[in-house]
Amino acid sequence: MSALRVGIVGARGYVGAELIRLLAAHPRFELAYVTSRELVGQPLAAHIPGYAGDVQYTSPAYEDLPALAADLVVLALPNGKAAQIVQQFDDAGVDPVIIDLSADYRFDPSWYYGLPELTRAQYSGQRRISNPGCYATAMQLAIAPMANVLDGPVQCFGVSGYSGAGTTPSDKNNVELLRDNLMPYALTGHVHEREVSKQLGHPVEFMPHVAPHFRGLTITANLRLSIAFDIEEIFARYRGRYAGEPLVRVLDEAPWVSRIAGMHHIELGGFTLSGDGKRLVVVATEDNLLKGAATQALQNLNMAFGLDEFLGIPL
Repeated sequence: MSALRVGIVGARGYVGAELIRLLAAHPRFELAYVTSRELVGQPLAAHIPGYAGDVQYTSPAYEDLPALAADLVVLALPNGKAAQIVQQFDDAGVDPVIIDLSADYRFDPSWYYGLPELTRAQYSGQRRISNPGCYATAMQLAIAPMANVLDGPVQCFGVSGYSGAGTTPSDKNNVELLRDNLMPYALTGHVHEREVSKQLGHPVEFMPHVAPHFRGLTITANLRLSIAFDIEEIFARYRGRYAGEPLVRVLDEAPWVSRIAGMHHIELGGFTLSGDGKRLVVVATEDNLLKGAATQALQNLNMAFGLDEFLGIPL
């Protein structure tokens, strides 16, 4: 079988690097081009540990991208940049699979929202795929098994490593400012708050923070329930909902963010019920660069080409 050619637009960031490593080791995908204005002409191998190929960064004009003949295109750009690139493909009448890693199309019903564990049944060959946010992935997987018995908004307290702030310098990835610190930001109206509320059809209140570690996030979700449960019923719901899902692990104990770095799955645990059985607290941890981004993108790309969803993902 011939290889499927992948173009990555805007691959200088942390997620782009993770995706390059996954795609380079994949048995069916090959890198067609990788763009970065800052690194143009430099070999990927000089910037991505573990990558041994000979591809170099390029910087084509957006209007030239359709002519590069990739079977699939990954947009790994900051929010607000995707539409102008998508338009180039539309204008040229070229229709590769396009997966957008930003938030730009997460609210567009014409794009498939690719959180496979929850939306797999909604995939019917769409060639435009929106990859969920990292926090949004963790929150949805933590809440979904109880979605039909929620009573009032769900509160989620989140803490992420500073890789979630990207490579553009800011207070949120300034190691000196983060040392011995926990930095709150966007405490109402965060894009992931709106994303999760839309996808679950239920209000979620999200309070994100940045910590001094590099990668991995944790969220603690507080769920008010309309009926009383005992703890065994809770475990049965979560284990039943995610049975057969290799990238979701339900633990007896609370997961630790320090143990999830470099892992491709999400862990759910710390299940705690109030005395009346009507308040549940759930903890979720994931690597924000992997299951929160690059690994999930690979799940979606595999699905788009009829491959095993987990092909090329270390389980």
